[in-house]
Amino acid sequence: MAVSISAVVLLGIVVFVLIRGGYVRLGPALACGLFGFFLASTGAAPFISDAISTVTGWISSI
Repeated sequence: MAVSISAVVLLGIVVFVLIRGGYVRLGPALACGLFGFFLASTGAAPFISDAISTVTGWISSI
């Protein structure tokens, strides 16, 4: 049985753990989140989405 989890949820958990562990401060984490939010509205978003889909497809075929 395969378990599917959204990349947003997975990355959110990673950021939460990094902030709680003291590896990343809240300010830089918010800056990265806002960067991603604004990057999603640019012309680069479809290319990034396709690249991530390709990589996850390669990983799932292993």
